[in-house]
Amino acid sequence: MYDVLLIALIIVSILLIISVLLQPSKTNAASALSGGAEQLFGKQKARGFEAGLRRVTAVLGFLFIGLAIALAYLSSN
Repeated sequence: MYDVLLIALIIVSILLIISVLLQPSKTNAASALSGGAEQLFGKQKARGFEAGLRRVTAVLGFLFIGLAIALAYLSSN
């Protein structure tokens, strides 16, 4: 059981890293120097690929935390 959860944690970890890296950046480096207030007022809801990627990242994050807690519980017993 422990080995199966460990392999699942490794797979989820790799997928989580990939999903975070695929997300588009929200700010430009120049906006940090110039104030960047347009980001605050011009915020738009993510659509299509971005929205799906956000959901996938959230689900993978919850799976990662759940698997890590389960592995910690199994290793303590």
